[in-house]
Amino acid sequence: MTQSPQLSLFARRAAGQAIGDLMKVGVEHPDCLSLAAGFVDESGLPADLIRSSVCRILNGPDRQAVLQYGTTPGTAAVRSVFLRHLARLEDNPDVDRLSPDRIVLTTGSQQLLCLLTQALFEPGDICLVAAPTYFVYLGVLEAVGARVIPVPTDEDGLHPDGLEQTLQRLDAQGDLPRVRLVYAVSYYDNPAGVSIAANRREQIVRIVCRWADRCPVRLLEDAAYRELHYDGPELNSLWSYDESGQNVILTQTFSKSFSPGLRVGFSVLPDDLVRPVCDLKANEDFGSPRFSQAIMADVLEQGSAYADHVQQIRNRYRIRRDAMLAAADEYFSSMDGVSWRKPDGGLYVWMTLPESVQTGFDSPLFTHAVEACRVIYVPGELCYPSTWNERPANRMRLSFGVLPPEQIREGMRRLAQAVRDILEQSA
Repeated sequence: MTQSPQLSLFARRAAGQAIGDLMKVGVEHPDCLSLAAGFVDESGLPADLIRSSVCRILNGPDRQAVLQYGTTPGTAAVRSVFLRHLARLEDNPDVDRLSPDRIVLTTGSQQLLCLLTQALFEPGDICLVAAPTYFVYLGVLEAVGARVIPVPTDEDGLHPDGLEQTLQRLDAQGDLPRVRLVYAVSYYDNPAGVSIAANRREQIVRIVCRWADRCPVRLLEDAAYRELHYDGPELNSLWSYDESGQNVILTQTFSKSFSPGLRVGFSVLPDDLVRPVCDLKANEDFGSPRFSQAIMADVLEQGSAYADHVQQIRNRYRIRRDAMLAAADEYFSSMDGVSWRKPDGGLYVWMTLPESVQTGFDSPLFTHAVEACRVIYVPGELCYPSTWNERPANRMRLSFGVLPPEQIREGMRRLAQAVRDILEQSA
């Protein structure tokens, strides 16, 4: 009999990721309405734009080249196109003069999160995160053996004073040399839909820059939802406040704003991290798919085509968000101890239940919601470090990205019924 392989420590740490559990629930209960899936609206995907782009590319002079291997960070021509796109987002023509050598193209932004974490962390090194934060990245950190420490967060995002106090505490404990990264989802974050407020952005960057003189800390800005903006002010990136360009790492993706199937992301790295990240990337794939990158670059170069598409999906998601908020008002407002936030963008609504109602996979609520009420949500506890004793157990992430408005309303009705049933059972 063949023996089972002895898995590495890295593989054992990566086992049992929550995203797999959520996908399993969805597959095993196909009749459930999913308020969990962080997917995009399939009906709004740009098939016609991509078809036209493919025709132009395959009828053009580079039709053979784009089907060949490229370079690990991406071809210089495509990186220059993405740099111009970033300059437009920043409303700053000076960005266009940044060296393309600092741009690395990846298979979505998730690959950059993984590569950078591998490049920076030894077991026991420290990452500071907002509480709550993107739960898939928490799994990445746990896989490398990082210590994940939450920083106080409120409805205006990561709190500068909380970040300063956390660093001071780690310094007093002698742990400052182990601090490698501050991770922040800066726009309409996953899971809470919160953006870091305008008056905090420069403060946070200055704090990181100041402490970087004493320890190897960098700020990783995950701007995955940046272009899904519906209301409120347009905000400058955290990266734009880094005068040296060497303390903030910016990563973005076209998965949310254009097509996740293309799997195209890009990042701006400090000079000393470009080579380590590319060395790790070369071990994985020699470079992300060149054809997908060529399609994305071609679309960006077609006048207002990309901007028009983004505006269309903003309108679609705004309608879905409003449908979820209206349903929350309709079905949850009569319940004591239930609250939620209105996000100005992104794909998620963050809901808090009474403290007596736990929302985890093993909770009565989750089981009842899935099996009796036929609705799925993301348990909020996944979005906090698993080692944090104070993580709340009564929160939910609700996604409005996939379902049409009428199904969002029905999903919220079912979820409210599940919560009401659990409250009645515990009364």
